[in-house]
Amino acid sequence: MVASWWSRARLGIFVHWTPASVPGWAPPYVPADELPLAGRCSPLGWTSYAEWYENALRFPDSPVLAHHRATYGTRPYTAFGGDFNDALDTWDPAAWARSFRAAGARYAVLVAKHHDGFCLWPSEVGNPHRAGWHTSRDVVGEFAEAVRAEGLSFGVYYSGGLDWTFDDRPIGTGADTVSAVPRGSYPAYAGAQMRELIRRYRPDILWNDIAWPGSRSDVQRLVEYYRFTVPHGVVNDRLFPYTPMWRALQLPGAKALYDRWEQRTIAQGEGFVPRKPPYYDFRTPEFARCTGPDPYEITRGIDHSFGYNRNSPPEAFLGRDALDSLVRETASAGGNLLLNVGPRGEDATIPAEQQLRLDWLAELTPEITPDGCVPG
Repeated sequence: MVASWWSRARLGIFVHWTPASVPGWAPPYVPADELPLAGRCSPLGWTSYAEWYENALRFPDSPVLAHHRATYGTRPYTAFGGDFNDALDTWDPAAWARSFRAAGARYAVLVAKHHDGFCLWPSEVGNPHRAGWHTSRDVVGEFAEAVRAEGLSFGVYYSGGLDWTFDDRPIGTGADTVSAVPRGSYPAYAGAQMRELIRRYRPDILWNDIAWPGSRSDVQRLVEYYRFTVPHGVVNDRLFPYTPMWRALQLPGAKALYDRWEQRTIAQGEGFVPRKPPYYDFRTPEFARCTGPDPYEITRGIDHSFGYNRNSPPEAFLGRDALDSLVRETASAGGNLLLNVGPRGEDATIPAEQQLRLDWLAELTPEITPDGCVPG
């Protein structure tokens, strides 16, 4: 059973903030069946998720590659890591935390490492493929301290399933995603980093993404270590253990079958609901609703991205009434909402369009009571 503090929380803030937040660009959201032929074959290369910028650069016809060449020429993605670090000089985590608390959030989850492998803490676990690929400031530690000072619980996101510094093949479909879970030295690397995050920051929420590169017993040991270290902590539903069958998805026939199956069983509009792994406390439907008896947390962006997308049109953002309804309806149904903000990479600020939505929540959404009701 999920911890009672999490069940009463109702609203959390997700923070996607990576080197991709420096270019901060992705094409506007378009349903997969309306994409050009190349995009329909490889929709993740055309995704509106700006945090997938580095992956989109690997598709020769993608809008991101065209934008990058026009804006940055031949500048490599890795150069954005330096820009990101430079902007940390003006970062004010306490201001973020105050804004989240004012919006009615009861917890905040920070992306500590996304798929590009860039770490938001100076990890003692060295990356064998990209030395120094991390922040100069301890962003994770400072963020945790700031939100906890405002009375919020702290969660850490870790991309266990993908790390493009270990496997940089282009990912165009769901089958590509699963088959690109790195092997070799990566399972030990990911396990050491996750344990370091748990030991050092004792996150109240452990939020893994995509899958886990180790076996079911590896996942079990990791979850046991977390529960021993943080007895009140909760675990999300994306710790899928690695299976050798995933490698078979590189074969064209198997890939096509998997992608068709995924479209029938997972896709719900523009979002999806992950399959259930062996160990979890709550479900994480993404840009989607959830059914069933399990505790759940709807996770979505304020627009159609998680990372900052300066190319998002005005109609992509949640309107005032829609945002208020989403918070109220989710709470009244007994679920949580993990609403994402994507700060700018060039100056470490929350964009005005996103801050406005946090301000609306502060005005429109009164205190959510422990039983899930929203007064008014």
